[in-house]
Amino acid sequence: MADNVYYTAQAGRLALEIASLRRRSRGLLTGELLLFLAFIAFLALYTIVDLGELPLVLSLLSLLLYFLVRYMDVRNNSDIISLTDLRQVYLDELEAGQGHFGCFDAGERYVDSRHPFTYDLDIFGKDALFNRMSRCVTTSGSDRLADYLSFARIRYQAEAIETLSKEEAWRARFISLGQQGRIDTGAILESVRGMQGVGIPPVLGSKPVFLSAWILLLAFWGVMALSVFGVVEAGVPFLWGSVQFLLVFFLSSKYLKSVSSSADVLKRSVSRLLLLMRHTRTLAGVPAGCRPLFRQLDEALDSFSGLDKIVRMLDRRGNVLGLFLLDALFLSDIFLVRKCVRWQRAYVGHMGEWVDAMSEMDALVSMATFRYNHPRTSYAEVLDSDELVYEAHGLRHPFLGERAVSNDFTISDNHYYMITGANMAGKSTFLRAVGVNYVLARNGMPVFADALKVSRYRLFSSMRTTDDLAHGISYFNAELLRLRQLIESLPPTGATLVILDEILRGTNSLDKLNGSRLFLEHISRRHVSGIIATHDLELSKMESARFHNYCFEIGLDESVTYSYKIAPGVARNQNATYLLRQMLEESALP
Repeated sequence: MADNVYYTAQAGRLALEIASLRRRSRGLLTGELLLFLAFIAFLALYTIVDLGELPLVLSLLSLLLYFLVRYMDVRNNSDIISLTDLRQVYLDELEAGQGHFGCFDAGERYVDSRHPFTYDLDIFGKDALFNRMSRCVTTSGSDRLADYLSFARIRYQAEAIETLSKEEAWRARFISLGQQGRIDTGAILESVRGMQGVGIPPVLGSKPVFLSAWILLLAFWGVMALSVFGVVEAGVPFLWGSVQFLLVFFLSSKYLKSVSSSADVLKRSVSRLLLLMRHTRTLAGVPAGCRPLFRQLDEALDSFSGLDKIVRMLDRRGNVLGLFLLDALFLSDIFLVRKCVRWQRAYVGHMGEWVDAMSEMDALVSMATFRYNHPRTSYAEVLDSDELVYEAHGLRHPFLGERAVSNDFTISDNHYYMITGANMAGKSTFLRAVGVNYVLARNGMPVFADALKVSRYRLFSSMRTTDDLAHGISYFNAELLRLRQLIESLPPTGATLVILDEILRGTNSLDKLNGSRLFLEHISRRHVSGIIATHDLELSKMESARFHNYCFEIGLDESVTYSYKIAPGVARNQNATYLLRQMLEESALP
């Protein structure tokens, strides 16, 4: 499980640092107040008492010191926010170590009851695998992790996960950048597409316009200087500046207004994404398999730095007086339009791939943190084989922690395993352990087994079928639809593993037995292997060279005992009648 001692120590250390910075903040705030009062006092003294230029010099010095202390205060407050976010990362991990995952994304938007396996295997939803694993900072990072866990994408990357799992401080800082809310990378791309569609004339970004603007600006400041020395009248530069403002407004306002409307979302997101990219570059030991990814992120940095500057300049345009002064004195909007044109030309076409690279890194950080929090995990060996291979030693369910009971189990190609046992004996948990660990193995994520060897094959499960009364679908009909989905999804080539829990439980015992036999005989003629949990002991009579019986046996004595160990054979003991009789005896009237 997670290193709670380490997380507690880090949270405590950061709490002390934050307390120290807050004390410093109070001191800086006091300094700001005193220096501002000194500025006013010396200025007043200069006007009241004839002490020469000394009070004026001291007043200006107080003002300069005020701005310096103010700058230090802003930096100090920024450090407080940064360390508070980092401390929250460790507090969240401590909560997770206690089995509380409410502070993390549950991925409920990815829940799909028709998916081949994610609904049955508890991949998405509250307390599910995604909820326990995801530390994603970006929305596209969450999507990428969900793709891996649902096999929408499959990529073996054990080396990268293992390397990043050792970089705890780097990962914690990465995750802390999402404490103010996940960065909506989809909205960023949408805004960029909106900016691209503005259609600024390329001539506004050309070199002749750039040189003309500088010539005009230098001439204007030359006239300003002549006005100061009385060579030209004071009204000339004012008139010139007004004309300049109108010219700039006419040439650029229409386009910048459209760009600004598309860039509203960027004000909230792009600076945080830029921080994330800059932090990514600080990783010292880049895994070999991740070097192309890091090169892409390095290439993206200039693009997002430029975009961040454009967004900040657009934001400053909201001040009308400031806009007039900037355009009249510095032709600000002309240079801003030029930046937009050049940025579009150089970077827009690559934004999608750069966000994609950031999504991959985001997902890797989550997977590496999962590995760090579960040091008893290992990495599976994934084979290139046309046959189905599943050889597990010490297999256990990821959600049970120290309570998990490990089992050895092997699935052979085109073989079927009937698993019997009493209620609560461990059948369903074992089936999910088989499935979830395969999902982890295929993408090079850590598996909950001492050793696991698998090949590449399709996975399909039917364990949690429900009725849909709103659409007139009974439980039995829902089961039939699920089994039909299974059959229709079987590929013409390649192996498939099916995990089934109580086939056709929505009908009577004899019909269920005959239907189950019919279904298993049918799929056994395809390239399919299967694990089937059942309470129907009659189904165990299908035992043959390809059909095998396994069970989870319980002990019945003064109380029911559960070993949760799988063994060959058919279960002999059942507990429903035993537990019901015990309940009735305890509740009987005297």
